[in-house]
Amino acid sequence: MRYQTRGTCSTAIDLEIENDIITHCQFTNGCRGNTQGLAKMVEGQNAKDVMNRLRGIQCRGNTSCPDQLSRAIEQYYQQHAE
Repeated sequence: MRYQTRGTCSTAIDLEIENDIITHCQFTNGCRGNTQGLAKMVEGQNAKDVMNRLRGIQCRGNTSCPDQLSRAIEQYYQQHAE
């Protein structure tokens, strides 16, 4: 799934989740070291846990790349509701 970010230097997040585990996460643009590090840290983790941990983290304004990732995960679950 591709999520278009809002309010951050990164412009999109590519995200794959299988059986509630994040199997792929990649940011487009943004602070390269931070976004690559964040992506590697969340791969293999429970998506709902990551979503809850990262929600509300602020950088500039009222959001951040971690917060946008939490919103991407939330959108994923909304789109894949059973």
